[in-house]
Amino acid sequence: MVFQPRTLDYELSPYTGLTRESWIEAGEYLLKGIFQNIKSFADPVVMPRKETKVTYPHSADAVWEFKAEYFEGLARSFFIAAPLIHNNPELEIEGYKLKEYYKSHVLRSCTKGDSVSVGHYDELCELAGKTDPFRAFQQTVETCALVICLWISKEEIWDSYTKEEQDIIADFLYGYANGNTVPQNWRLFNMLDLAFLDMMGYEIDHDIMREHAQAILNYYVGNGWYRDGHSFDYYSCWAFNVYAPIWNQWYGYEHEPYLAKRFEENSNELMKSYSEFFDRDGFTNMWGRSNIYRNAATSAFDGNMMLRSSIADPGLARRISSGSLLQFMNRDDFLFKGIPTLGFYGQFTPLVQGYSCAESPFWLGKAFLCLHLPADHPFWTAKENNGVWEQMEEKDITVTTLDGPALCYSNHQANGETILRTGKVLKQKKDTHGMWNYSKLCFNTKYPWESQVSEAVEAQQYVLHDLTFEYYDKANVTFWAGEREKVLYRRQFFGFELETERHWIQAMNLADFVVPYGVIRVDKPRLHRKPVAFTLGSYGFPDNGTEIITKELLYEGGIAKAMILKGKDHNGNEKQLAMTIYDGWESLSYIKSKETNPDSENSIVVYASMECKNHNHYEPSILISQVITKESHEDFTEEELFPIQSITYTDVQGYGGYGPITVQLKDGNERVIDFEGIEGRLML
Repeated sequence: MVFQPRTLDYELSPYTGLTRESWIEAGEYLLKGIFQNIKSFADPVVMPRKETKVTYPHSADAVWEFKAEYFEGLARSFFIAAPLIHNNPELEIEGYKLKEYYKSHVLRSCTKGDSVSVGHYDELCELAGKTDPFRAFQQTVETCALVICLWISKEEIWDSYTKEEQDIIADFLYGYANGNTVPQNWRLFNMLDLAFLDMMGYEIDHDIMREHAQAILNYYVGNGWYRDGHSFDYYSCWAFNVYAPIWNQWYGYEHEPYLAKRFEENSNELMKSYSEFFDRDGFTNMWGRSNIYRNAATSAFDGNMMLRSSIADPGLARRISSGSLLQFMNRDDFLFKGIPTLGFYGQFTPLVQGYSCAESPFWLGKAFLCLHLPADHPFWTAKENNGVWEQMEEKDITVTTLDGPALCYSNHQANGETILRTGKVLKQKKDTHGMWNYSKLCFNTKYPWESQVSEAVEAQQYVLHDLTFEYYDKANVTFWAGEREKVLYRRQFFGFELETERHWIQAMNLADFVVPYGVIRVDKPRLHRKPVAFTLGSYGFPDNGTEIITKELLYEGGIAKAMILKGKDHNGNEKQLAMTIYDGWESLSYIKSKETNPDSENSIVVYASMECKNHNHYEPSILISQVITKESHEDFTEEELFPIQSITYTDVQGYGGYGPITVQLKDGNERVIDFEGIEGRLML
């Protein structure tokens, strides 16, 4: 059953109607789904598991994985429960008094020998063996959730423990606070464990704290974003920019003022552009790993409001947070037996990763931490506003380009969508899953990424077909060259590997720019051998009964072709997509697929195709295409479908092998694409 808020106020919240009370109702709705699966008070938070091949526990012999699952269920559901317990200590869900349940299970999880003990650090090291003295455990992640929730519900739970019981929990935390961790966002887990212990009067090693904190600061790349491993993703938002502000409040402002000041500055930098990362409805883009965490990305707004000098706009922050909440809770496929699916909307195994279990999606409970803000906080009392969307005219576009994290996102007033284009992507050449998460040419808030539909066709990706050795390749590395004169430049390599000189790796130089309903691409293959063929897919389109229309138009360079799809998504909303091809492309077709689209069981991908035929011959070098979308069935105009007036090349043959390419648009705009110099600007 879809969540139906009982409390709505469209004067305070003209966009969503949601208030603080609505959020409490949403939290209770999710907790009801959890506790209807718990048969007795003594049972841990272990939920029904629909997917069993990818997620853990992977083996009946992996005792530490079962313990980790217990802890994920407890700690992550506590994200939702803790602020509700603080708001109403007497709250009952499905016959369980929440305060008593979590008080009991937190203590039991930390107690050696208990049937639901999640394992002390030294116990897990013993269970895992001595082969890797630097091994880290999933429990470290959950200790951080635990201490945050104990802080939020301090009066109701932590303060109600005896000193002996508090010492049991503290002893458990010490092991993970001082133990091995993963050298990326995980360092923050150790930092908050240590900060909590210090705040509660326990002795800690300040050098361990300082070592982790300086490392975290040095992952910073600018514009509020941190590098997490090779990649940039929402961990900058739901980890770095939530945990660091909490650490400031608990420890940093008092003990490490320099570091605290920098973390505060970084969070405020994120706030300057983060609202534009979401679309006009507040939707979160499906991008990067851990997409089962859904709207947890909005927790960065709450994180900023924990700072002494917060700059977040409270009315805008609540509008986005509520919009993203409804993005998921308004769907009838969001829950499986009352629990968020291992997917983005419904169950969607292609995005699931092996470090997740059935309880992992409760990381989305991080979005509910905003309920720790009192009812009179501006986050709850300010009138909703929609930021930049209220300032744009009908077909305006706002483009934000961040060189540090290699992110370019555009807000399109014409269809209300936000399109994300990324760079600095490095994945192993067989990491198909990683390419879906990071290497798509565009990520769209209303068209979540589609997994592989065939060996030869991928949505929003080039696929290279080597016609000599008969293999297919996809781009696993994306270099960033930044924006120049409203054109974004990148380069993708197909089957990139360090042991091979880059001149011996097939590549595609990318140049793209925005139009009111989407993106136009003017790309150039960078090849060392031919013949090869290329395909380029549109976004995946939900196929719940789709009308397919084709159109052609004569232009100076030949015949432009367009294919239009009209249909509806899972929720019955009207959808429309069109792909247009110009120079370089030979044909335009479509392929139907099943179980590769997060929104609907059936889907369609429109795709373009062509061949580069003659080895070492100067041939046409430019591939021009457009993908546009609309959230209605109102026909695209001819100018929208075929927006290009003329294409002017520098070389005499008009192949685009060298020199600037001028694209004159029918709306009077002009874009000049020049790949010369891109080599010196590539960043990874």
